[in-house]
Amino acid sequence: MDEEVIRLEDVWVQYNGVTVLEGVNLSVQNLDFLGIIGPNGGGKTTLLKVILGLVKPNRGKVTVMGGPPEKSRRFIGYVPQITHFDREFPATVLDVVLMGLLGRKGLLRRYTEEDRKAAYKALESMEMLELKDRQVGKLSGGELQRVLLARALVSDPKILLLDEPTASIDEPTKTQLYELLKDLNRRITIVLVSHDIGVISAYVDKIACLNRRLFYHGSKEITAEIMEETYRCPIELIAHGVPHRVLKKHEGE
Repeated sequence: MDEEVIRLEDVWVQYNGVTVLEGVNLSVQNLDFLGIIGPNGGGKTTLLKVILGLVKPNRGKVTVMGGPPEKSRRFIGYVPQITHFDREFPATVLDVVLMGLLGRKGLLRRYTEEDRKAAYKALESMEMLELKDRQVGKLSGGELQRVLLARALVSDPKILLLDEPTASIDEPTKTQLYELLKDLNRRITIVLVSHDIGVISAYVDKIACLNRRLFYHGSKEITAEIMEETYRCPIELIAHGVPHRVLKKHEGE
């Protein structure tokens, strides 16, 4: 249970001479549910891509499942942040989920009955099986996120990386999605980046703050000082039932 599955040691990433990640050290244990928060441009997406092996650090060492990330990518399910896509694209929900197997099968190999059963199982776990034949562009934001989660899960990963999974969906749907993730965490290590500072603290086990530098102590207790260092503005911590964090307004707002 205490096996280390992700390790970053003194990782630096620069784009065109601009430092995006600065001396990042991180250890993620098996079945952790880690939430990473921080401002826009703080390097959260870059950090996920470093773990995936899609971005190579300028300095430092990255280990995933005991090996280099490029060779361990098959153990990872990834849900990228939704930006824009063609909602008229003629792909069904099932088509999208099956795409999660392309990394193992290759582009030219046909899907087998076993592949389809795996896709059905992933959709069922997301409560989306009944919509398997619907065009993906006709889904709501919450439904689309569930389909993307099913696509990430179809290859039976050991680690799940999620980039802003609750962006652009309503509050009840966010709660449902986090409940699904909490259930998945019984068998999968989850690393999630989000701006949902308040909600995220109710579901994750550990929280890290990232703004080029990573502030992480292996728990979800974060001091006001760390939050202010991360967001570069005053922070107020509030608790009623479940602790959560609220940003004060900047001067002049």
